[in-house]
Amino acid sequence: MTTDMSFVSLISQAGLIVQLVMLILVLASFVSWTFILQKSRMLKRAQKDAEKFEDLFWSGGNLRELFSSLQARAVNLLGMERIFEAGFREYSRNRSGNNSPELVVDTTHSIMRVTLSREIDRLETNLNFLATVGSTSPYVGLFGTVWGIMNSFRALADVQQATLSLVAPGIAEALVATAMGLFAAIPAVIAYNRFSGKVERLANRYENFMEEFATLIQRQVFVKDTKPVTGA
Repeated sequence: MTTDMSFVSLISQAGLIVQLVMLILVLASFVSWTFILQKSRMLKRAQKDAEKFEDLFWSGGNLRELFSSLQARAVNLLGMERIFEAGFREYSRNRSGNNSPELVVDTTHSIMRVTLSREIDRLETNLNFLATVGSTSPYVGLFGTVWGIMNSFRALADVQQATLSLVAPGIAEALVATAMGLFAAIPAVIAYNRFSGKVERLANRYENFMEEFATLIQRQVFVKDTKPVTGA
């Protein structure tokens, strides 16, 4: 009699604990791929938005007009746009209140720093999940494999003569859990490393912009000339 060694058969014939491990790994893999696709689109958009806004900011136009245009769609602002909008709003509020130049610069810089932190947190959303799946899935799969092999050898205790045909199906069922653990872990690790690099580059880009904008504000606050702030 030929034993059915197909992938579906091995899963269906596995023990309850091994099947539960497989189900957890399948769910983890599904959620990981969902986050991978979402994060890929999100970072691609953030990169394009940063390039577009930097070109607009350094084009030499009046930043008050740029601020007004951003306020019209304040709900949808992300990245550099959000940092600029928060900083310029705080700058305008402090200047209209006749505060000291030092206070204007410090509070504006603090607001932009807080906004920067929030934007970085948004970029890093779900990265911890990918890291967790990548680091733990192989061990979860290994647990299922060890449990399955242990049950296979326990079953052999009631057999007078153990043969390869008796041992092989149980071991094969157990090894499927390890394979599924690797299937869940490898894409998650690759995606995590790739996205982490992109997030770090975007974070550095945001921070550089924030410092450059803060320098413009400081220069404007401490000069006697009251001409509008520009990006030139």
